[in-house]
Amino acid sequence: MGLLEGKKAIITGGSRGIGRSLCEVFAREGADIAFNYNVSDERAAATVEKIESFGRRALSFKVSVTDRPGMIKMARKVHEEFGRIDILVNNAAINRGDNFATMTERAWDEVIDTNVNGIFNATKPVFKFMMRQRSGNILNLSSIGAVRALPTAVHYATSKAAVIGFTKCLSREAAPFGITVNAIAAGIFDTDLSDALPERLLEMHKFWCAKGRRGHPEELAEFAAFMVSDRNSYMIGEVVTVDGGSIT
Repeated sequence: MGLLEGKKAIITGGSRGIGRSLCEVFAREGADIAFNYNVSDERAAATVEKIESFGRRALSFKVSVTDRPGMIKMARKVHEEFGRIDILVNNAAINRGDNFATMTERAWDEVIDTNVNGIFNATKPVFKFMMRQRSGNILNLSSIGAVRALPTAVHYATSKAAVIGFTKCLSREAAPFGITVNAIAAGIFDTDLSDALPERLLEMHKFWCAKGRRGHPEELAEFAAFMVSDRNSYMIGEVVTVDGGSIT
């Protein structure tokens, strides 16, 4: 029996990178999966196929986390199809890699809208369903860039610091309803997002990181599965670093 046997999960940004690994690992551990995506129908179809290969149900929605009405409709549809929502993983995020001195207002707004407002848009409708059923697990993906003085883009670091505040505050409100809220401060993983990082930062990472490499997305997904499982019932409002032993 898998860690998540019979659970119903929503994963934002599930068609690629860490999001896709989350979908695959959670499905392998027994969960039915709904995910949203923004761009590639082909990648989304491949993720659906992988989820179904584990004998689990898969629902995909082409809607941005910045689309508040769209995310409300998604949550309602998932609840209608699955009957309940046990898990929400807020994974969707973007990074523009700008220097602050040359950063445009548009770039700032895009990152904050996706990484901060997107979490509100995804969580609010799901939280209401979890309150009614008096159970649920919410996991938010933050970054080590939010807690350490790294050469990270200011808008990205700011957005991921907001994720931590969101996690800690919501966890207190959620706990009386049987809902756990926690976060992972992720290091640098081998994804499209990290491919866009400056080469000097990736080179420096080889010296920061005890593992001497970027993490594999499935390594984070494996730990995330434990964090949202019933075996992790007493952790509330925590931010756990998963970064291969990086230092500053």
